[in-house]
Amino acid sequence: MSSVSTKPYLIRAIYEWCVDQGLTPYVAAVVDGTTRIPPGAARDGQIVLNVSPDATNQLDMSNDLITFQARFGGVAQSISIPVDNVVAVYARENGHGMAFEIERAEATTASQGDTIKESEASNADAPASTDSPDTPPKPDKPSGGGRSHLKVIK
Repeated sequence: MSSVSTKPYLIRAIYEWCVDQGLTPYVAAVVDGTTRIPPGAARDGQIVLNVSPDATNQLDMSNDLITFQARFGGVAQSISIPVDNVVAVYARENGHGMAFEIERAEATTASQGDTIKESEASNADAPASTDSPDTPPKPDKPSGGGRSHLKVIK
C-alpha cells in the first residue's frame, strides 16, 4: 500500500477553515519550471497568492496541483501551482495557518524560461502578494494611487 502525502489534505483544511472564519486564505509557493503564473508575479523565486473565493475562479485543489483563474492587472490569467511547491497556507488577517517543507530538490528559477520574468507587474486587482509567508502581511493601506479600496464586512 503506497503512502499518500497529507500535505494536500492539510492545505484544503486550512483553506476551508479560513473561508469558514471569514478570513482570506493565502498560499505561498516556490516558483519553478512547473509553476504557471503571470510574468513578473514572483519575487525571490516565490509567490504568495490570495486564493479566496472572491479572488479566484474555478479553484481546484487536487492532491497534485492547485489550479484557478485570477485577475492580474485586470486580465484573467490561469494559475497552476504544484502542491509539492506550496510552502505555506495561512490567513492573511492573522497569519494563522501551516508551513511546509519543500518535498523536491532545491527549486530554482534558473530553468523557468518564459514562465517567470522577475520584473514588476501591475497587479491592481490581482490576488498576488509578495508578503513573506513567515510574517503576517500588513493591513492594506491607501497607496495614494487614486483607487478606492473596498472591504467586505460581515
